[in-house]
Amino acid sequence: MSSTNTAIEWTDATWNPVTGCSKVSEGCRNCYAAALAPRLAAMGQKGYTDLPWTKPNAPRNVMTHADRLAEPLRWKKPRRVFVNSMSDLFHEQIPDDFVDKVFAVMALARRHTFQVLTKRPERMAEYAAAPDRAARIGAYMTLDVILDGPELRDVGGAELAQWRRNGVPWPLRNVWLGTSVEDNRVRHRVDHLRGVPAAVRFLSCEPLIGPLDLDLDGIHWVIVGGESGHGHRSIEASWVRDIRDRTEEAGAAFFFKQWGGAKPKSGGRELDGRTYDEMPGAWESRRARTYSLTHSA
Repeated sequence: MSSTNTAIEWTDATWNPVTGCSKVSEGCRNCYAAALAPRLAAMGQKGYTDLPWTKPNAPRNVMTHADRLAEPLRWKKPRRVFVNSMSDLFHEQIPDDFVDKVFAVMALARRHTFQVLTKRPERMAEYAAAPDRAARIGAYMTLDVILDGPELRDVGGAELAQWRRNGVPWPLRNVWLGTSVEDNRVRHRVDHLRGVPAAVRFLSCEPLIGPLDLDLDGIHWVIVGGESGHGHRSIEASWVRDIRDRTEEAGAAFFFKQWGGAKPKSGGRELDGRTYDEMPGAWESRRARTYSLTHSA
């Protein structure tokens, strides 16, 4: 499973230049990717083992795939792309130079919007804050594996030459950066994300397994969802409503993905008689409306 169309409601496709991970918090307990990996390994798919996703096994489970880097450049129709649905781009086993290559592809494929989600936002923040990050990414614009077929990229020759000399525009406007926050025990992840320069910063509160007291300053989008599958933990409507209300007060976009259950669609997607499918972009006009109402005579 390198790339595919997907049933995930908030994205259009997945792209997996990295596979494998290790569990770091309670939100990982019933990870769908960890359960799927051994089945993919048994089918002979490259990039997976039958080893549990634990820290000691990470050196064998976490793999980079240079042959998958150019895939988004071949997709002509613009898409929202979930990066590494079967891994975490900021896992400690993945070297910075490979992350740079992934960002180089995202810069070149600017017809797409890339959604990068991590449970390791402290590393994401450190990576994004490096003063030479734009130059390091720009240096990879000469890679044959990335530039395979110049007609595939969205960047002209003169602009590309400038990026090689001066670095890519930073942060990339077509890259959204997010972190997973399943309950208050990992609320500190939001603080790390808040310091990351990004066109859009988002939270995935899925699986939501407890109440969350969120400060949404600097956050543009919040996804909420219940856990599904064998051993799923229940979600409380009051937790969801509280996050929805905080998101609306902050002027951010709110997306309710599912109630969860034995199957992902078991409980449906309605909250208080309606679905919430808001995406970043609408949040700017909402914030303007909120400001206008607050400051009207």
